[in-house]
Amino acid sequence: MSSEEFEKLHEIYKSLYDEVKLMPERAQRCQGEERKRIVRDFDERVSEAEEMLQGLEQELFGAPSSFRTPMSTKIRLYRRDLAKLQREIRLSATPGFSSHIGDGSQGIYASQNDQSTHLQSQRALLIQGTESLNNASKSIERSQRIAAETDQIGTDIIEELGEQREQLDRTRDRLVHTGENLSRSRKILRAMSRRLVTNKLLLSVIIIMELAILAGVVYLKFFRSRQ
Repeated sequence: MSSEEFEKLHEIYKSLYDEVKLMPERAQRCQGEERKRIVRDFDERVSEAEEMLQGLEQELFGAPSSFRTPMSTKIRLYRRDLAKLQREIRLSATPGFSSHIGDGSQGIYASQNDQSTHLQSQRALLIQGTESLNNASKSIERSQRIAAETDQIGTDIIEELGEQREQLDRTRDRLVHTGENLSRSRKILRAMSRRLVTNKLLLSVIIIMELAILAGVVYLKFFRSRQ
């Protein structure tokens, strides 16, 4: 709803109403063509006022309920006031209209006004019901859109979890292979360690044997030659 447009239409209506509410009394004081001219002007101004009220009702479609409800009631009252002025102008435009007949006509017009007010009330209720239905439809559309987005997010998460599972499986396989390689490496290191110890022992034995031989040679060379 455009508050500026609503205020503009409201001001135009009040200006028109201020103008037409004086016409029944003027018509009652006039005669002949002057009275007919006033009645024609009255009908034109009332038609314009009705258009303003229709515009106000259309502007109320997008208004908050806290503002729409009292303004709808006020528009119904505006229509009732216009209907009252229309009755008055018709009575004033009828020459020789007696007060007794006038009272009967007022009863008829009052009944018609009550029917018109009831129809306007039903129309306002229909407008509010239509708006509520539109709001409910929009809410359902938003819910469906959110559900679709949630479903898409869930699908993306499932796909991502599947990819992460594949990555974990590949990592586990690599760890298994790495463990097997480490096990083989440990076996090789243990075998090399045993060979190294064996070689050290053999080297020690060879050194001891060489020392023993050397000692024997020295003994034979020096001590045996002296004897």
